[in-house]
Amino acid sequence: MTKPLADKIALVTGASRGIGFATAVALAKAGAHVVAVARTVGGLEELDDAIQAAGGEPATLVPLDLADTDGIARLALVLNDRYGRLDILVANAGRLGPVTPMSHVDPKEWDELMQVNVTANLHLLRCFDALLRKAPAARVVFVSSGAAHSGKAYRGPYAISKAALEMMGRTYAAETATTPVKVNVVNPGPTRTRMRAQLMPGEDPQTVQPPDEAAAAILSLCLPSFQETGRLFDLRAGRLLHYNPPD
Repeated sequence: MTKPLADKIALVTGASRGIGFATAVALAKAGAHVVAVARTVGGLEELDDAIQAAGGEPATLVPLDLADTDGIARLALVLNDRYGRLDILVANAGRLGPVTPMSHVDPKEWDELMQVNVTANLHLLRCFDALLRKAPAARVVFVSSGAAHSGKAYRGPYAISKAALEMMGRTYAAETATTPVKVNVVNPGPTRTRMRAQLMPGEDPQTVQPPDEAAAAILSLCLPSFQETGRLFDLRAGRLLHYNPPD
């Protein structure tokens, strides 16, 4: 049986654990060749083992800190030389950052958070836009959070970064609306990840969904048959949402 993502090239950031890890495996099982980006070499090697155990082809492992913007540019050049296109971009990498009142936020921690959660994604678009436009049915998914809309106390830096990421995705969707590139945002909801454990240390991890559920939703947004763009997929609601102005 033909796999839906056979011969597709899929780049996943933050692929060494959590949602990124599960998404990379899901994409590989669907036939894609995964280019896995993360800082942790050991985690990337574990991912490659998991992909091959699931029947996928060996992944391209890229140990890269997304704060290294020159490294992002070099990766784009390599993929251009090797494949000439990029079919799927899953922008998943992110940090929690300081959980503190806004008036107590350390400027250095703020800058480090914004570098990974926002600025790095700008560089991904700058460097990979041309490769995405060369693909016959490119799909881009930005992994956001309900924090982008909740405005809860002490979670400001992370929430602000995710709100900015969502606007980046919506803007890029508008700019590619007349092309085969489809751009969407996913809110996975509470998920059993290390970041969630940092934020909610007293929570029983078995009471929240495993990363595989988020990965399945992301996979659905990456299929060539998926034609929506500029939308938010809310996993808890189980449906696509339109972005509407506030009442």
